[in-house]
Amino acid sequence: MARYMIQASYTAEAAAAFASKPQDRVEGLRALLERMGAQLDSFDYCLGDYDVVATYTAPDDTTAVAIALAVLAPGHLKDYKTMKLLSPDEFMEASRKASDAGYQAPSRGEDRTAS
Repeated sequence: MARYMIQASYTAEAAAAFASKPQDRVEGLRALLERMGAQLDSFDYCLGDYDVVATYTAPDDTTAVAIALAVLAPGHLKDYKTMKLLSPDEFMEASRKASDAGYQAPSRGEDRTAS
C-alpha cells in the first residue's frame, strides 16, 4: 500500500465552530479512510501554514484522490494538499535508477547549427 501525507487548513467558519463547540475530527477522518480502504497512521494539529497534518496508507493514487474529494466536499477547509510519500527503500531504488540513467546537462560548446 502507498503512503500519503495530508496538509490542511480550516476556514474561519470552521475555526469558529471549533471555538464554540469543541470536537474531535480524528475519528471522522479515520472512519472515512476505512470506508475507502485506507488506514490512518497519524493525525496532528500544528502551528504554521497548515492546521492539520495527517499520514495514511491507501491502495493507490485513485483512492487518495477520492479521499481528497470527499474531505474537501463539505467546504470546511481553505487549503488542502496531498503528498505521496516514499520509504527509504523506495528512495534508494529511485536513486539507483537515476545513477544508471547517464543523463547530462547541455554543453556550453559552440553552436553548430549556425552557418
